[in-house]
Amino acid sequence: MPSLRSRALSAALIAAGRRRRFASAEAVRTRVAESARRPASHLPPRWLGRVAEISRTFVGAWPVYDVSPLGVEPAAQVLYVHGGGYINELVRPHWSLVRQLVTQARARVVVPAYILAPRGTADRTVPVAADLLSGLIESGGAGGTVLIGDSAGAGLALAAAQRLRDRTGAQPSRIVLISPWLDVSMTHPDQALIEAADPMLARPGLREAGRLYAGTLSADDPRVSPLHGSFAGLAPITVFTGTRDVLITDSRELLSRALAAEVDVEFHEEPGLPHGYPLLPVPEGRAARERIVELIRATADA
Repeated sequence: MPSLRSRALSAALIAAGRRRRFASAEAVRTRVAESARRPASHLPPRWLGRVAEISRTFVGAWPVYDVSPLGVEPAAQVLYVHGGGYINELVRPHWSLVRQLVTQARARVVVPAYILAPRGTADRTVPVAADLLSGLIESGGAGGTVLIGDSAGAGLALAAAQRLRDRTGAQPSRIVLISPWLDVSMTHPDQALIEAADPMLARPGLREAGRLYAGTLSADDPRVSPLHGSFAGLAPITVFTGTRDVLITDSRELLSRALAAEVDVEFHEEPGLPHGYPLLPVPEGRAARERIVELIRATADA
């Protein structure tokens, strides 16, 4: 059973109308139009600079933030790809996770502010993400490289890992996927029932956001929906998902397909928890973040 705080937060999300952001294709198009007029900031918050060294470079047109622990050598490096339905910038919960990875796992965390849809489409975005991942792996930083993504960022992260495997066979030490969005078609037959209990997401808006991200590609192209790509030869995968998340079907399908491809999978399915719960200020979220820190530390110690 979910904690009292988790239940209260889900109720608050429903009361606040959080699902309205993805309630319809029109709602998503309105959101995209507003963002075009008044782009949101992707800058790291000031409080992060009190506990980490932060620098910014550019990979093509992408601003890429390098966040490292103050005064100590990083024990490992992380490529973190943020979520937001491919249409939203980095927000406070993303940076809070980065802070915890830097301070508790002593990791250097590389955070790309990738170009959002509809300007940033999968055919352009996935190769750049794969290049960034390749560069980190080739740099040979201490403790290896852990690839982490949440929601849409998890889809982009997995697609980048698949592309890099196809190019060179290289892989990060581990892939961590938080509430991953891996199939933008939103056609799984179980999603209608799950959607009714989801306090955050709805299929119509997700389909539209996925269409914008797909651009000229089909929804089942592995660059857009990596659930349709091959899992053979991928790094060990850790997945966090909750049963009040309409995207849980993607995680369950990933588990089945990855195991069939003989990929090592660590799977966490939390009853009653919503989308992105590891980023939320609830006990289950804290436990998930602590597990991610443990995984990075284990990679560093290997």
